[in-house]
Amino acid sequence: MDSRQSPDHLPSLTRVQWLICIIACIGFAFDSYELLMLPLILPRALLELGGLDPNNPATAAAFANWRDLMFYVPALAGGLFGLLGGYLTDLFGRRKVLVWSILLYAFSACAAGYANSLPMLLVLRCTTFIGVCVEFVAAVAWLAELFPHGKQREKILGYTQAFSSLGGVMVTGANWLAATYGEHLPAIFNGHAAWRYTLISGVIPAIPLILIRPFLPESPIWKEQKAAGTLRRPSLAEIFQPAFRKTTLVTTLLVACAYGAAYGAIQQTPQMVRGLPEVVSEVSTISNPQQKQQRLEQLASGVQSFQETGGLVGRIALAILAVVIWSRRKLLRIFQIPGLLLIPLVFFFPATNNIGLLKWGIFLTGFFTVAQFSFWGNYLPRVYPTYLRGTGESFAANIGGRMIGTAAALLTTQLAKLMPGATAAVHLAYAAGCVAFLVYAIGLIASFYLPEPTQEDLPE
Repeated sequence: MDSRQSPDHLPSLTRVQWLICIIACIGFAFDSYELLMLPLILPRALLELGGLDPNNPATAAAFANWRDLMFYVPALAGGLFGLLGGYLTDLFGRRKVLVWSILLYAFSACAAGYANSLPMLLVLRCTTFIGVCVEFVAAVAWLAELFPHGKQREKILGYTQAFSSLGGVMVTGANWLAATYGEHLPAIFNGHAAWRYTLISGVIPAIPLILIRPFLPESPIWKEQKAAGTLRRPSLAEIFQPAFRKTTLVTTLLVACAYGAAYGAIQQTPQMVRGLPEVVSEVSTISNPQQKQQRLEQLASGVQSFQETGGLVGRIALAILAVVIWSRRKLLRIFQIPGLLLIPLVFFFPATNNIGLLKWGIFLTGFFTVAQFSFWGNYLPRVYPTYLRGTGESFAANIGGRMIGTAAALLTTQLAKLMPGATAAVHLAYAAGCVAFLVYAIGLIASFYLPEPTQEDLPE
């Protein structure tokens, strides 16, 4: 590492370290790009591949079933295999697992655009999710161990993870471009479906990752311990031993709550937009079915871009505050308390009747919710030793977040059946507001039991 010191006494980054940060930014952006495209492409994909229309009473139930499957089965697969990936990260090293996970989701992202049936699309979304889940855990452990200086590590983890939200902004832009200009692109199965081009576009950010990441250095901490024979074998059972049990259980619950707010509320927003009275009124004047669908996709992408921009600002705010506020509990509550008070109101009111107010409400929803994902990327490496870092991170992120937290999407869609309102979109909005309040309340209570890291340096 360069011995020169910056004004705040942090070591200056070398060229290799700058390259590592750039590649990490691309990797985090691509992760979100892949995961957040589903709400944008799903309605049209279900219609084209299965003839399922939520507004048609004959197919509405089948639409709901496949929608739930597409949201939760990939998350379940990603959680199970992501947990295995965390274990393999501790066993075989961070870099090797990173490379293979990138190859997996790059291939899956491209192939999904050529799916010719709903089961095929589901399988490819599962493999995409698996690659993303494994890559995220390996990347966080790798990045944390490459920058051992405490404040520098907090800054780098915070700012590189902020690019996850840029991935969300990028995918809404890509979907808008595909909906607007898709007819000028090469035909796929004799058509120009925007959802197919959006899926295929996910391979583009993977190209520099595939080319460069295999040549970047392995984690020096892991490599040194492996070479010296002092690296202990990882064990899933050990994260439930007394030394780590409370940390594992509380972090798993809190990560589940963050994902619950995202999947149980935020990810449902595009469907609410399509049912807003002013949106329905506008598209009712369009006689051409293709143009009508194109306009719906544009409006949904426009609202989601506000959410992703809010998430980006929230992640940047977290990166700034992470090096200023020592208490991790206080840092987390800065985002939890306003979210608990505000987010349910966004879904109870503007999400049911006003697209203009919804854009700004969803911006704040993204700000308070998405920032919490960056919080866990900073926190988890500090509470597990090197030989358990990938395993511990993976359990919280994949079992807590991907498997338990994403199940909130199912809770919301089932709860919507019990909600009042004149339309399915209103039912969904009310249900999302209730679920958001529930998971935020549970998360706030659980934050009082979150262990504070005892040192700035990573435990070895």
